[in-house]
Amino acid sequence: MSPSSEHAPAANDITVGSVLRSPALLTRECLAGVITALALIPEVISFSVIAGVDPKVSLVASVVLCLTLSILGGRPAMVTAAAGSVALVIGPMVHVHGVEYILPAVILGGIIQIIFGLAGLSRMMRYIPRSVMLGFVNALGILIFFAQVPHVWGQSGLVWVLFAVTLAIVLLLPKILKSVPSPLVAIVVVTAVALLMGYRVPNVGDEGPMSSGLPGFTTLLVPFNLQTLQIVWPTALSIAFVGLMESLLTAKLVDDITDTPSGKRRESWALGVGNILAGFYGGIAGCAMIGQTIVNVELGKARTRISTIAAGIVLLLLVTGLSQIMAQIPMVVLAAIMMVVAVKTVNWHSLQPATLKRMPWSETSVMVLTVVVTVWTGNLALGVLIGVILAMMLFARRIAHVIHAERKLSDDGEQVYYTVRGPLFFGSSNDLFEHFDYAHDPKTVTIDLTHAQIWDASSVAALDAIEYRYQRHGAMVTVIGLDNRSSDFRDRLSGNLG
Repeated sequence: MSPSSEHAPAANDITVGSVLRSPALLTRECLAGVITALALIPEVISFSVIAGVDPKVSLVASVVLCLTLSILGGRPAMVTAAAGSVALVIGPMVHVHGVEYILPAVILGGIIQIIFGLAGLSRMMRYIPRSVMLGFVNALGILIFFAQVPHVWGQSGLVWVLFAVTLAIVLLLPKILKSVPSPLVAIVVVTAVALLMGYRVPNVGDEGPMSSGLPGFTTLLVPFNLQTLQIVWPTALSIAFVGLMESLLTAKLVDDITDTPSGKRRESWALGVGNILAGFYGGIAGCAMIGQTIVNVELGKARTRISTIAAGIVLLLLVTGLSQIMAQIPMVVLAAIMMVVAVKTVNWHSLQPATLKRMPWSETSVMVLTVVVTVWTGNLALGVLIGVILAMMLFARRIAHVIHAERKLSDDGEQVYYTVRGPLFFGSSNDLFEHFDYAHDPKTVTIDLTHAQIWDASSVAALDAIEYRYQRHGAMVTVIGLDNRSSDFRDRLSGNLG
């Protein structure tokens, strides 16, 4: 073991301070930022077309978002920029009402995100099941991969050669050289070969205008009144919650990759601040860019905010003084890198026949539906939402039958004892009602809830209904075994629920 590696911090102990004290780590973080910035460009440009705005505007907004979240965000090394999921919800409004309504929609969406974060509502992300997360990750890999296919499939033989060269560098170079990110080497080598040999292949400049300089501040071009609010509030809600969902899911994914925690609450309000700033200087909102985050964290091995600050600065330089150089990068090299990212993103273990065979059918169906909806619509947030709804329905169906009631008749046949086991709440209370033999039980009925607890008013209402049904048959019910909390809860509500 070399002296340098002996004193290098563990991956989950890397901080900004330790990076600044280590030239090797600082180089790694900065190079990761460089390849991340290059990987951002084609996607941001294509997303601007979806949203109906100038590509330069989206690129500048991405610089603002990346730098703002690098400083304020709660997840180090996560890349935030103008994203496709947000562009999808902005696009319809722009096509109907015009680009002038983007700014008020983005500002309102940012305010909602700030409120969401300050209120601590990001804690709700813990309720997203693992099957939905797997579907989210697998669908993401599929979407990233197929988004790159047009840049390779149907292209000239030369493009295919450059594609093969890129894959060879990205996959094989790390076996020889680990100090420089292989995607960065691939971009430099393939671009240099294309320029020196005079090859004409589709490049970044073909995706949109690459004029140098910066746009000015965005001004409010519509009156801020109720009519404007009626137009923008549905889009603002979509911007807020689609952005939050994608950013928080990406943060959780990076948490798992790096074995480090993140501040979801901080990430939520910081995203709102970033979107408001991007609205005033760029005009379009964004959220975490999952594919580029994987590039930064997996391929670039970045772990701190320095990498995303570097990405923001490099992107700013490319948008301003180096725009003509950026325009010469062949699209095929970026497409090949993102395809490698896509393959690394998919959780292949979850798709193995042995894993699928062991998994409950309900969880497999949730994962599959999440993938299908996401790929079909191209909307990650919608896929996750549908997956969560299905998971909730299947969970409700499963827990509706967790209650067990054992019936025991006394020796003389004059009394009957029911021992109830399981939690009593709205999902199981209706099932409890069906466990009693009202017509044939004797006149004295004892219900033992020692192994059960009352959790809500629905359970109290169910017990009241059971007593009422027995009273109709002339029987008297005694409930025993309740703990103090459940007993107090029942005494307070029993007979008062209508």
